[in-house]
Amino acid sequence: MARIVITEFMDEAAVSRLAARHVTDYAPDLVDRRSDLMPMLADVDVLIVRNRTSVNAELLEAAPNLRAVGRLGVGLDNIDMEACKARGIVVWPATGANDLAVAEYVITMALMLLRGAYLASARVAAGEWPRQDLIGGEASGRVMGLLGFGAIARQVATRAKALGMIVIAHDPHLPESDPSWGSVRSVSFADLLAHSSVLSLHVPLTAQTRHVIDADALSQMRPDAIVINAARGGVVDEVALAATLREGRLAGAALDVFETEPLTAEAGGRFLDLHNVILTPHVAGVTDQSNVRVSNLIADKVLDHLMEEV
Repeated sequence: MARIVITEFMDEAAVSRLAARHVTDYAPDLVDRRSDLMPMLADVDVLIVRNRTSVNAELLEAAPNLRAVGRLGVGLDNIDMEACKARGIVVWPATGANDLAVAEYVITMALMLLRGAYLASARVAAGEWPRQDLIGGEASGRVMGLLGFGAIARQVATRAKALGMIVIAHDPHLPESDPSWGSVRSVSFADLLAHSSVLSLHVPLTAQTRHVIDADALSQMRPDAIVINAARGGVVDEVALAATLREGRLAGAALDVFETEPLTAEAGGRFLDLHNVILTPHVAGVTDQSNVRVSNLIADKVLDHLMEEV
């Protein structure tokens, strides 16, 4: 039997499937107990993580027998891929398993911010009746802009078009001849910024995409536009975004990912007095259903891999 360590939450049924075949240590709070985690890695064969466990040089050095890493999600910026490749460690992201959850999150945030009224529960409960303040807008006829046009962005495009939105996208890595473009218009980055009523980000965090939405980019957007980031923290310059919102040069924003997670007092404080921002704790891709899909996909990958090694 192999030894499996799971450091963050995973569907219990999937954990049970692993534990029935292999020695499995499951502790969802291990990510916050690094000093306890490191000694457990001495004889680990498979490590299963989400986005908060840093699979870096220190961790890999403590895990000399590690053969595979399962990522309960799709982003890999918390995993040193080069070091894993050099060691022959297989890394599995849960590609496709949470696409629908993220797409629905983006559409939900777009509708909430465009309409505005959904953020007024406390005022109404307190006896106010601010109808004139809360006359928002409709999604139909507006432009949904997508930075990156991968699988999740395509799910967003389908749902945005069903709402009557016009969809444009910028993805320099996707050839113009790719059939995925379909009825979505490919535009330059400058045109994406200039014409988007809703700008949704769908790019990984790389040296090229870090702070791609910075003060300069924000200055090129319409003052009635909104920005949604459910991709990766660091893609948006949070300081510049908060300043732009506070100065009324952007209508709203929804952030599910941040440069530092959880937020520090300083980072969170930038948004505390803003009423046109929705902040969520990296949950866009996590629903009851997607958690089952993601967990089962990774459990299947692990079990199949270990079976092949027998």
